[in-house]
Amino acid sequence: MNSEILGVIITFLLTVLLAIPLGKYIANVFSGERTLMDFMHPIERFIFRVCGIDPTKGMNWKEFLKAMLTINLVWFVYGFFMLVFQDKLPLNPDGNPGQTPDLAFNTIISFVVNCNLQHYSGETGLTYLTQTFVICFLQFVSAATGIACLVALFNAFKEKTTGNLGNFWSIFLKSITRILLPLSLIVAVILAFNGTPTSYKGKDTIVTLQGDTQHVSRGPAAGIIAIKQLGTNGGGYFGANSSVPFENPNYFTNIVEAWSITIISIALIFAMGYYINRQKLAWLIFGVMTCFYLLFVINNVYFETQGNPEITRLGIAQATGAMEGKEVRIGAAATAYWSVATTSTSNGSVNGMHDSLMPLSGGVVLLDMMINALYGGVGVGLLNYFIFIIIAVFISGLMVGRTPEFLGHKVEAKEIKIAALVTLLSAFLIKAGTAFAAYMVVHHANANWAVQPSAWLNNPGYHGFSEMLYEYTSANANNGSGFEGLGDNNIWWNVTTGIVLLLARFLPIIGPLAIAGSLAGKKYIPETAGTLRTDSVTFGIMTIAVIVIVTALSYFPPLALGPIAEYFSMHH
Repeated sequence: MNSEILGVIITFLLTVLLAIPLGKYIANVFSGERTLMDFMHPIERFIFRVCGIDPTKGMNWKEFLKAMLTINLVWFVYGFFMLVFQDKLPLNPDGNPGQTPDLAFNTIISFVVNCNLQHYSGETGLTYLTQTFVICFLQFVSAATGIACLVALFNAFKEKTTGNLGNFWSIFLKSITRILLPLSLIVAVILAFNGTPTSYKGKDTIVTLQGDTQHVSRGPAAGIIAIKQLGTNGGGYFGANSSVPFENPNYFTNIVEAWSITIISIALIFAMGYYINRQKLAWLIFGVMTCFYLLFVINNVYFETQGNPEITRLGIAQATGAMEGKEVRIGAAATAYWSVATTSTSNGSVNGMHDSLMPLSGGVVLLDMMINALYGGVGVGLLNYFIFIIIAVFISGLMVGRTPEFLGHKVEAKEIKIAALVTLLSAFLIKAGTAFAAYMVVHHANANWAVQPSAWLNNPGYHGFSEMLYEYTSANANNGSGFEGLGDNNIWWNVTTGIVLLLARFLPIIGPLAIAGSLAGKKYIPETAGTLRTDSVTFGIMTIAVIVIVTALSYFPPLALGPIAEYFSMHH
């Protein structure tokens, strides 16, 4: 067990040590400095010429968002029809069927918004064509969209006063060619050499040790898994995600994949410091996020390595921890660490079943997604955290009797209203969705859907409530993981979570960019002795308090009904 915990510590330290130089590199990419990947410039120039795009043209926040939303709509339409008609298209050696319209609606929204919530099993729900040209493609472009929107935020505060947030197309393409592609190539090669499939052949037929004949799925998995982790996408090539040996063959690949989940999100924090020349602010943000992150990791590692109290009562020793839903080759500690890494970002991949986590571990991963700003999804994590900063600046300004300011720009009623709306939206989507789902289970149990409400829940009582709460929380956080006891492939879950996915992706991007655009256009106010310093430890503590208070006020009741009640029921 000590060696397992050492593995967790090494994984985290390795991530932070490599995130700092990667952050410097990312800042150089978007500042126009010379980098190792400059040989991609002719390819980028060719793409811009073919598309008729002037990459040097500046955009204000409205033009930036218009470009981003338009291309996302194109991807949605393209992907929807590809999924519905995939059985009629080539590269389908296993004869997998097309998706139903409601499932295709959910799937395409999920991957366009970088969530990758999956109401299908990868082996049978997609073909090699859609895995490659819809799923893999969207995992690159949705991650690049998040990075582009974050760099627009950086640009708002790089100059004293500006209306130019950069060019969406230029930042978007460089995010792919200079960051996502090279890193994905490295991780894909590591996975392929450790046994992850990289083939376009159909299912293999094997005979097991006990003489049974079995058909084993394979396909072009290694490259798709690399970008699934690095882009905080998380969608499993196989149904059981990275708990499957084909996706995650051994402990070494587990470290590589766990590193991949958080590396770019953390690096972007340091990139901000280098890019706008405020490294102290970047370290403060990293410190606040890491404070929560390590507390959550310690909690989950402790509870998962202690074992299940119900099994202990039976007199059964659990020397390796609570191993239900976990892989022996990975262990309880590494699974606990992954559960926090994947929910602190909007990754959502799993190397063990979250439905089998101990109650307070399950509560922590729910809380992680409810905060939705601890490292967060590639790009959008810092955008979400920016909302907490604006609220903290406003409250701090009121406490000291000064007009709230952030980086030399006055924060006024307009910005606070947008921040409040974004914060309230998340709580509304999660709690309203869960309440309506609970109502359907109780009052319309036999509705004539593919999975009837009476069959939705694998577990009754508190844990069943947590399964529904988790699904909407995951959709709202653009996470994609699930308490997979839930029967979710029916019109209710496909449509309602699809709507939540759409609103929870784009409004928390539109809101921060609208705030940033508004602040950037205001007259710059030089710092004085009375200026509230947003890179001080005091302000960091204030931000922690805001995160705790806002999250507690919004989410304590549903958490009390689910994981907290389940914990006390097991320790009565």
